[in-house]
Amino acid sequence: MKNAVLYLHGKGGSAAECGHYKPLFPEYDVFGLEYQTFTPWETGAEIRSAVLKLKAEYDSIILIANSIGAFFSMNADIDSLIEQAYFISPIVDMERLITDMMAWANVTEDELQAKGVIHTSFGEDLSWEYLCYVRRHPITWNAPTAVLYGSKDNLTSLDTITAFVAGHDAKLTVMEGGEHWFRTEEQMRFLDNWISRF
Repeated sequence: MKNAVLYLHGKGGSAAECGHYKPLFPEYDVFGLEYQTFTPWETGAEIRSAVLKLKAEYDSIILIANSIGAFFSMNADIDSLIEQAYFISPIVDMERLITDMMAWANVTEDELQAKGVIHTSFGEDLSWEYLCYVRRHPITWNAPTAVLYGSKDNLTSLDTITAFVAGHDAKLTVMEGGEHWFRTEEQMRFLDNWISRF
């Protein structure tokens, strides 16, 4: 059997991060996708195309997705094509995140609808089109999924993650003191041990 791992990075990350996972999957070919778009409808199509190409060559595919990469993957209609997913600090409720950011920026829905796009002081663009898409396309995800969450994640609440896990074929692991971005030596060791357990 030929097996593959596909890694999807988060915002500010890169496909090169997939190299970290190669020692954890010695019998798999490990790939990273350097997606070129940043909306769920466009990036979802990129991800689906990449998975279909891998599926034509490999018997099984494992997905590792970080932060917004997990959100994009759940908009790609690929859950029937993969054997297992590992979600690291996933964005599982984009509507909640967008409305939270609107509150942080003191932006109302009427203002966002009128302007279309609003730039914020914390570097994120708020988009009415994006918000409407998210509301019209609720997450459908049926692949077996392991979720790693840091207790100090500043983008997603524990309640939001717990609700996602309860409604899907998912198992949750919480790292006490972990942040949204797993990056320290201790955090990466925890991440590696988490993957190895599965």
